[in-house]
Amino acid sequence: MRTQSSAIAQTGIAVSGRPSTAIGTAQAALGVIAFSLTFPATAWGLEGFGPWALVAVRSVLAALLAGGCLLALRVPLPGRAHWPGLTVVALGVVVGFPLLTTLALRTSTTAHAAVVVGLLPLTTALCSALRIGTRPSRTFWVAALAGAAAVVAFTVQQSGGALTTADLYLFGALLVCAAGYTEGGRLARVMPGWQVVGWALVLCLPFTVPAAALALSYEPVRLTAHSVTGVLWVAAGSQFLGLVVWYRGMAAIGIPKASQLQLAQPLLTLVWSVLLLGEHLTVAAPLTAAAVLVCIAVTQRARG
Repeated sequence: MRTQSSAIAQTGIAVSGRPSTAIGTAQAALGVIAFSLTFPATAWGLEGFGPWALVAVRSVLAALLAGGCLLALRVPLPGRAHWPGLTVVALGVVVGFPLLTTLALRTSTTAHAAVVVGLLPLTTALCSALRIGTRPSRTFWVAALAGAAAVVAFTVQQSGGALTTADLYLFGALLVCAAGYTEGGRLARVMPGWQVVGWALVLCLPFTVPAAALALSYEPVRLTAHSVTGVLWVAAGSQFLGLVVWYRGMAAIGIPKASQLQLAQPLLTLVWSVLLLGEHLTVAAPLTAAAVLVCIAVTQRARG
């Protein structure tokens, strides 16, 4: 009982009380900000690395960072019952989503790729309902669907309304990431969120190390300031630190509500795309941002 209480305390969960909810919301929001930089950083990384090398190298670097933290703090191995869930997190968040979105970004703009992020909150809430039996209110679902529709309409309009060959990659990434988020959020209720991420990354090392060596030997590498910065960010920021605060936030405020904060992620990604990649936005951006913020406010107040 003492161990379980300690684990719950480390995730930032409280039985009741606004401070815990506020902290959890802030942590989930920090995760969204970190994730919003992933597509622009990936685009930078692709300037100097091939897609397979980029995904493998980012996973290895993130795993070394996470493994170092686990060793330094002498964290014991997770219980046997947790390994199936960690495997889902590893396949969905560590490998599946980065690989599929990186392959998509070879031919897709970051604006078009943001469609998958716009749909991710709704898909995560659906996975949560199916996997762990959460039952959000009708108001919650109406606001979530409205926010997702606004984001999809905006991102499709930004890409000219045309679907690309990268769409299969993007929708595949959507499904595997939602499954990984759901399992990660469930595990973060019984063990610290950073350990969920850390063990999932370490679990992939026997595969990502040889994959990185093989990919680097076949795909040309051109080290530039952009490519190195992009790889370092997606490894440390997106794949480790961002996931740590994200899972802690999900554990504190619940998977459905935390996932709705991601409705703002495509718009943040588009802002970064303008600042970092030189892409141009239309006047629809502030209107969509206002609609999304309203939807987020409604979902955060809706009672499940």
